[in-house]
Amino acid sequence: MKPMREFVITTESNSDMDTAYLAEHGVGVIPHYYTIEDEMYGDGKELTVKEFYDAMRAGKKAATMASNPAVIRERFEEYAKQGKDILHISFSSALSSGYENIVNGANEIMEEYPEMKIIVIDTLSASLGEGIVIRKAVQMKEEGKTIEEAAAWARENCPHLNIQFTVDDLNFLYRGGRLSRSSAILGTVINIKPILYFDREGKLVALDKVRGRKKSLTTLVNNMAEKLGEYKDKQVFIGVVHGDCEMDARYVANMITERFGYTDIVIRPIGPSIGAHSGPGAVGLIFLGDEK
Repeated sequence: MKPMREFVITTESNSDMDTAYLAEHGVGVIPHYYTIEDEMYGDGKELTVKEFYDAMRAGKKAATMASNPAVIRERFEEYAKQGKDILHISFSSALSSGYENIVNGANEIMEEYPEMKIIVIDTLSASLGEGIVIRKAVQMKEEGKTIEEAAAWARENCPHLNIQFTVDDLNFLYRGGRLSRSSAILGTVINIKPILYFDREGKLVALDKVRGRKKSLTTLVNNMAEKLGEYKDKQVFIGVVHGDCEMDARYVANMITERFGYTDIVIRPIGPSIGAHSGPGAVGLIFLGDEK
């Protein structure tokens, strides 16, 4: 009987997980890239959260790019040479060509190293949606579970990752092509705040719209109450993410603790892959629920 091969967990830089946590648990990171006024960042050259969002506030153009196939090959081959298998936790295939790049790179490496196994999980989500899967996979690996067992949990639970966002400034959705100019102008005048969510295909779509910032934040928590269902006591952690507005994120986290009793709440800034489209002031809530 062959000995069980060691496996590593990898992901992309847009999981928004704390880099110290990823390093501590040996999670490999494939960079996604972004530009501000055509200057490229990612993979070592980074802006701070405040610098990134301040640039957007100043009207500078932000854009995003998927992972580099050459970098994917290089990173995966390093693990292949070490005799390790890979469980890769990926950004939604509906939002980026990054997933396709990862799958292509994995297939190429497995052709060259036939004894190697690379399992790619399409989380159909982003940000701490990926993070929830990463943390669970890390826990299972450290408990001695196999790569197949960790992958099975991910496949079963990714369809239950609920991600809802609200944005503070409609103009960023307009610039990103997700809202018409007239809707952005009218919505701004009457203080409309949209509620967006990731659907079953992993696309970011409109769910609702409410008037006022506080009401939009409360709506995220109200929607969570409707969606928890059988997953109420099965959370890995609750994620609250923000576009450089930590006080609002903490306001949401406090509502969650008061209402549901959850204390394992991870608050993190929204990285450039989503932040370039949602803009400063966005707040997102991420958890496991009965359905999206």
